Amino acid sequence: MENVNNGLEELSNVIDKAMTASNNIVENKNIGLFTIKTGNEWIEEAKSRPVPKKLFGELWFEGELCILFADSNVGKSILAVQIADSISKNKEITPFKLEAEKQAVLYLDFELGAKQFETRYSKNYDEHYYFDNGFSRIEINSDADLPSNTDFDTYLLNSLEWSITKTGAKTIIIDNLTYLKSGNESAKDALPLMKKLKELKSKYDLSMLVLAHTPKRDLSKAITKNDLAGSKMLMNFCDSSFTIGQSSADSSLRYIKQIKQRNTEEIYGAENVCVCQIVKPHNFLEFEFLDFDEEKTHLKEFKKVDKEEDREELIVKAKELGALGKTQRQIAKELGIATGTANKYLNI
Repeated sequence: MENVNNGLEELSNVIDKAMTASNNIVENKNIGLFTIKTGNEWIEEAKSRPVPKKLFGELWFEGELCILFADSNVGKSILAVQIADSISKNKEITPFKLEAEKQAVLYLDFELGAKQFETRYSKNYDEHYYFDNGFSRIEINSDADLPSNTDFDTYLLNSLEWSITKTGAKTIIIDNLTYLKSGNESAKDALPLMKKLKELKSKYDLSMLVLAHTPKRDLSKAITKNDLAGSKMLMNFCDSSFTIGQSSADSSLRYIKQIKQRNTEEIYGAENVCVCQIVKPHNFLEFEFLDFDEEKTHLKEFKKVDKEEDREELIVKAKELGALGKTQRQIAKELGIATGTANKYLNI
């Protein structure tokens, strides 16, 4: 009997120790890398945080680190500046909703020189477009000296943080990722870069849009997350992502496709890409929305018009169908062309 009592006492001591350890964990909350809370505690904490607002429709929300990727010369920078202008002026870009308040935007331009930037946003170097004073553009200062015992990558990211604190900007657009880290196609190089960007995002409560390139890709296949350089690591760290594709049915057309999302359901997937064209009606180079379409109609294997006489014939047929009251989508399906191309032919 005494042995039984001793055994029960020992078991009780073990349970007490386990309970004490458990209580210490819950009380402490932070265990190494982890923060421990119950599901209800996480929800209560989340209730006090604002609901994410749209910056560029369902493609980019406040507080997200978003990646916009595409091939060279399809208009990444054009769209990025248009988005920056939209946010700084609180002016929507059709058809993408803007719910966030007017706010300061910091645009890191590692692509264009000042004169090239002026060309895009003026009419023959005259009648310049007026940007809101909340739009700040950054170029690399080629005369700056690199501090001793500091590598270029570290100095660049430190300079970005100083710029954020100086301007008070809450929205950051980086054009482009390649300049921040030339080796971003390698996972080992992408990891520290994305960690640093996420650290800055959390520290200053930022929304970030980062532009990136795609390696050479098969134009007959749909664009996927695997087409982003360094895709696996970069996609794991970003909150959302979208891409721009060039139409193989009509090289003057572009389409915007949603690749990753966390705050919404997929809206602009392969069955509903946003078809646009790049225009400059006066002194602002921009994307103009045309229609929604399926991505497959813009891929290489889809029927293209190669001969000028075929094109002229299709223009005539498109106008005839339009006169009969057919919609652009119906005309496109009947003629085997993209919806955006049908729109273009109807307006020639």
